[in-house]
Amino acid sequence: MSSLVHHITVDCLDPYALATFWSRVTGRPVSADDAPGDEEALVELPAGPSLLFIRVPGGKAVKNRVHLDLQPDSTRDDEVERLLGLGATQVDDQRRPDGTGWVVLADPEGNEFCVERSAAERAAGS
Repeated sequence: MSSLVHHITVDCLDPYALATFWSRVTGRPVSADDAPGDEEALVELPAGPSLLFIRVPGGKAVKNRVHLDLQPDSTRDDEVERLLGLGATQVDDQRRPDGTGWVVLADPEGNEFCVERSAAERAAGS
């Protein structure tokens, strides 16, 4: 017996706004059933669990205990710049001189996530 992860759920103040940010990150649309002011919003991903955003009272107060690691189809550094342009903020930079490492960003509500090297960058570096 086993279970599948159906959604990764993010508690937030504005589900539709945060879903819109993550829609731009992933290139997947916010569900057509969702609208500004809704209590929840969904971004369905093509493989694996979807991202579900649920309204909760109060803002984020502590560091995430779980976070997403993104592997871009472009380069890590290009993706970091793109995400900063979408409204992410940089929290930490773990890039190393040899090209390895990652960058920690936060979404507009402060939820941390990491941007790793692309598969091509990993292959070229090994």
